[in-house]
Amino acid sequence: MGVFLGLMVPFLGTAAGASCVFFMRNSMKSVVEKVLLGFASGVMVAASVWSLLLPAIDMSEGYGKLAFIPAALGFAVGIFFLYGLDKLIPHIHLGGKKPEGIKSRLTKTAMLALAVTLHNIPEGMAVGVVFAGVISGNHEITMAAAYALAVGIAIQNFPEGAIISMPMKNNGSGSKRAFIYGVLSGIVEPIGAFLTLLVTGAIEKALPFLLAFAAGAMIFVVVEELIPEASRDGESDGATLGFALGFLIMMVLDVALG
Repeated sequence: MGVFLGLMVPFLGTAAGASCVFFMRNSMKSVVEKVLLGFASGVMVAASVWSLLLPAIDMSEGYGKLAFIPAALGFAVGIFFLYGLDKLIPHIHLGGKKPEGIKSRLTKTAMLALAVTLHNIPEGMAVGVVFAGVISGNHEITMAAAYALAVGIAIQNFPEGAIISMPMKNNGSGSKRAFIYGVLSGIVEPIGAFLTLLVTGAIEKALPFLLAFAAGAMIFVVVEELIPEASRDGESDGATLGFALGFLIMMVLDVALG
């Protein structure tokens, strides 16, 4: 039950954020949106380091001075995996004008939702592989540390849920439809977490590689999408402060609860 709840926590954060369409009349101010995007970036970078890469390296201590190899390889593969998805899945980033991925006849609203779904995939994988480490009894990952990651991602999912749903509402989709799109963009997280949990359980020895793989995928999302969006129009002060706050909170959560 504890593991199931942990896998669902990030999704609940997205759903809560999407519910903003029912009690917020106007779209978010640009500065607020940038701060929240920066915050999400900070959380994901800190989680990649403390919750994923460092445990991956610690688990590979038997390699001696080459303990970095599983982490480095997994990180690189994670980057290229998300790069491939980015080139294949039709989507458009918030504030973007040109769709990315393969050509499609999807609406702009649907492609906005797919953009968020795309970067929710590595978050779900990260939560799944960490809880897999807990189940396997690995001493490098505790239940508290796994929950710290899940809660940290849920915190940054709240503004993401609002950021994807509010523009849809203001573009004429209506509150209910905008809420549904926002929720559906986050459903991939628990699905990805469960699938990753099953795969990792079958290949426990690959845990360091999979932890780093999830880290690489998350870093790709941060650098390719979140930071450019947060710094759009040359206004980066709010995004920088948001990043620092998100990084700090995630670092504290992981160290204090880990």
